[in-house]
Amino acid sequence: MPRPVTLCTGQWADLKCEQLCAKARKLGFDGLELLPLSDFFDVHKALSERGYCKRKWDQLGKHGLACYALSHHLIGQAVCDLIDERHKAILPAEVWGDGDPEGVRRRAAVDMMNMARAARRFFDAAPPAIRKQIRRVVVNGFTGSSIWHLLYSFPPVLPGQIEAGFKDFAKRWRPILDVFEEQNVYFALEVHPTEIAFDISSAARAIDAVKGHQRFGFNFDPSHLGYQGVDYVQFIRQFGDRIHHVHMKDVHWSKTPTRAGVFGGHLDFGHRDRYWDFRSLGHGSIDFEAIIRALNDVGYQGPLSVEWEDNGMDREHGAAEAAAFVRRLDFPPSRRAFDAAFAGSD
Repeated sequence: MPRPVTLCTGQWADLKCEQLCAKARKLGFDGLELLPLSDFFDVHKALSERGYCKRKWDQLGKHGLACYALSHHLIGQAVCDLIDERHKAILPAEVWGDGDPEGVRRRAAVDMMNMARAARRFFDAAPPAIRKQIRRVVVNGFTGSSIWHLLYSFPPVLPGQIEAGFKDFAKRWRPILDVFEEQNVYFALEVHPTEIAFDISSAARAIDAVKGHQRFGFNFDPSHLGYQGVDYVQFIRQFGDRIHHVHMKDVHWSKTPTRAGVFGGHLDFGHRDRYWDFRSLGHGSIDFEAIIRALNDVGYQGPLSVEWEDNGMDREHGAAEAAAFVRRLDFPPSRRAFDAAFAGSD
């Protein structure tokens, strides 16, 4: 059975859910990866309003769509971050509160726990046919990081500072992951600069920090790894049993030197002087066939969720092209060796 092709709703929050459902089906998608933006999904209504989850499934079903994962990136970012005014712009008022950093972090942690409860309630309300397809209930998101600012080691990072950051991550996230355990839900960190895990090395260290908590895994997105020089195919092979969700997003990086390097030169996305930039699927530097082969090797059968980002292309054109690109590219693994037919032949 082909993996479902879904659309990440984060880049479409200027639309209402009904509008996006109608568009997504026409653009060629099987479902939506719902985020708590616009009126796509409301964590508090899912927990407090009887019938809310069923109504949301009915809305999706009316357009021939499903949902295979929820995401909660912005709140997760605030759990471990060093909080400043930027966070006020991305957090709901009830999480920001008076802006006291520790209060923000604690309220964000509570909200992440509630998201696990809401996800369980939402997927328990799914139509039977959808429930049969879903192996794991997954919430994608960010963790934030108290040590991202120490990435470049000058002034020299003091002994123990990095370890203290991973301990802070574990202290704040283990109670959240325990609630995910209670609800039988998996958290999938999108490995990404500014998070506690941003490459293979830091991802392995994050697993160790939470003592291998079985509810901690990854939302694999190659676009955040390739331009760093990280082996994104090896990431799949190393963490295959913890890859709970996949974002299909492309990125271009230059083959020749540019005016702004890998750190971006404080230039906006889309600027011609950047060394790297996100691109619509098939227009960047990522080898997606190698990714599909690796996903087949580790047995991943979850959704392939298109996260469309490209400042140089019309959004609807890019989304439709991306949906077709994924369908054309995805293929099931072989169940036999290609030369098996010769065995025992005369």
